[in-house]
Amino acid sequence: MKRYYSTFIIAVFCFLCVATYSIADDRIPVYAVGIPLADHYAGIIAYEKYRHQMKTASFHLKLLPGPELVRAYFFSEPDVDMAFNVCPMVMDMFSKKPIFRWISLIHRDGNALAINKHLYEQIDLPIDKRSRLPDERIANAIKTYRKRTGEPVRIGIPSLLATHTTVLYAYLKKHDITFGFRKSENVDVVLDIVKPPDSPVYLKKQNARSRHAAFEQSLPWPEVAETKRTGYISWYSKDILHHEQGHVECVIIARNESIETKHEALQEVIKYIHISGRDIETARRKGGPALEEIVIMIRKHIPAHSREAIIQTLRSDLNAINYAHLNVDDNAKSSFRRIMAIALEAGFIEKEIDIEQLVDDSFNTEITDQGE
Repeated sequence: MKRYYSTFIIAVFCFLCVATYSIADDRIPVYAVGIPLADHYAGIIAYEKYRHQMKTASFHLKLLPGPELVRAYFFSEPDVDMAFNVCPMVMDMFSKKPIFRWISLIHRDGNALAINKHLYEQIDLPIDKRSRLPDERIANAIKTYRKRTGEPVRIGIPSLLATHTTVLYAYLKKHDITFGFRKSENVDVVLDIVKPPDSPVYLKKQNARSRHAAFEQSLPWPEVAETKRTGYISWYSKDILHHEQGHVECVIIARNESIETKHEALQEVIKYIHISGRDIETARRKGGPALEEIVIMIRKHIPAHSREAIIQTLRSDLNAINYAHLNVDDNAKSSFRRIMAIALEAGFIEKEIDIEQLVDDSFNTEITDQGE
């Protein structure tokens, strides 16, 4: 009798496993690619916390080291439905191959300039990070170093087509600082392409060579550098491209084909990304266990983001990045246009694009504009 009972239990268990697999298999796969940045934390939380609650979509997320790889992967892999990438790169992608639409934001604000110890020693940087503003101190230190040594200050950036580089250009232009891409040029600043995860090591190497250097990257990499004492945050992008609700930086794009054939599944993923953004905003205000839960989920995907760097990045009193107001609305489009104008002036993009042709606002939700 026991043998038959055991066989019955095993059979039921196998049936449940097959049934569960069948249910999951019936969902429509939605593949997204992003970068290991605080910019994309809402995507990680949606994957970790809500993917099993999705009824229509089977959500998959892949993180790649930098924006150029996200671009290449999105264009070369036909199974990829969505990508999280920076504004100027999306503009350039659309001008060359308009096979996608902008369907959501994934965050607002979120990058910073981190300086190495040699620059740090030349300025009086406030201890309170809320007081670290894009004033003339960094500009004066760059000019002084250039005059004294004849050498340019080196600044690492993720890409010429990153919002970060547009932010940096706006600061350099305001303070009459010239930039280029080779040491042989007669410029105050040389820009180096550095993958975001490599940026703290980039500063460490510049320190070892006694060079004055910095990097402009997404959070939390500037916080990682500061917690490891290889660099110091000097200012945040929110104080340069100041915009109501925060400036646009990374957006979510989706293939036209995916929008046409997987609209309901994409809509469900966007809904849960917006819910996840609200969850992050709630957790950063509450702190304690709610914030620790967010930290654990993030570090599961990006262990290089230390607990302290994540917590510093999500400080509600600093508000250097936020995950609210993620709809593609007039506010978002006005910020996008401003970034496009600056990027075009700097020569980072070749031409303007028609934003109305890029936008698909059918994925907007009420969730992202709601409070706790």
